[in-house]
Amino acid sequence: MNPPGLRRTRVREVMTTAVVSVAPETGFDEVARVLVANAVRAVPVLDPDGRLLGVVSEADLMDTTQEDDPARRTVRDRRPWHRRPHHAARPTTARELMTTPVIGVGPEAGVAEAARVMHERGLGWLAVVEPETSGGPGGRLVGVLGRSDLLKAFLRDDAELRAEVVDQVLGRMLLVDPARVDVQVSGGVVTLTGLLPTRADTRLAVSFVERLEGVVAVVDRLAYQVDERAADSPVAPLY
Repeated sequence: MNPPGLRRTRVREVMTTAVVSVAPETGFDEVARVLVANAVRAVPVLDPDGRLLGVVSEADLMDTTQEDDPARRTVRDRRPWHRRPHHAARPTTARELMTTPVIGVGPEAGVAEAARVMHERGLGWLAVVEPETSGGPGGRLVGVLGRSDLLKAFLRDDAELRAEVVDQVLGRMLLVDPARVDVQVSGGVVTLTGLLPTRADTRLAVSFVERLEGVVAVVDRLAYQVDERAADSPVAPLY
C-alpha cells in the first residue's frame, strides 16, 4: 500500500476499454476467427448484459484436440484457478470451450496491486470487472488490463517524478526542508543527496521514493545528523 499522499494510478486510468468479445453460443470456428482477426490470444465470453462468464484462449481451442490424451494436457488445465466446465462431448461453443472462473480486478484497484496479481498468477492480462451487487453470476466487464497497459503507469516524465519526490515525500510526508536534499532524476533513477535530521528520516525517504510509480531505482547518498539508535541505547554505569 502506498503511503497517504503518494500518486496511485488506478486500473481504470490505464485499462483498454475497446474489448472484443463473444457470446456464449458463439461456435468454435467463429471464436477462432475472432482471435485471428483481432490478433489476440484470448477473448472474453459475455452474457447479454455484458457480465463476464469466462474466457476462451488459444490454448482452450488447441486443447479440444488433446482432451482424449491426458499426457498432452497443458499445465494450465492443472491450475486450481483455471477450470473449464466438463462436457462429455467435444466442446463446440464458447460456453463449452471457456475457462472459468476468470481472475479479474476492479477498475478502482491500484495498478501496483494488479501487477502483483499478474505476476503471482503468471498471467499476461486481467479482466477488469465492476463489482456485482445484485447477486448475479458475475460483474460487468468494463475493460482488460495487459502488460502494455501497466507500462503506461510507470512511464513518467523525470521532471514530474522529481516534483513528487520534492513536494510529497520531502515536504509533506517527512516535513523536512526540501532544500536540504538535492534530488536528481534520470530515466526513472532517483538520486538523493543531502543531510537529514535523523537516520530514520533517511530510511523513510528512500523507502517512500522507492514506492513511487515510475521509479526504477534509488541511489541513496543521504547522511544524517543524529542516529536515534545510539540515543536509545542504555548508558553504562560509571561505577
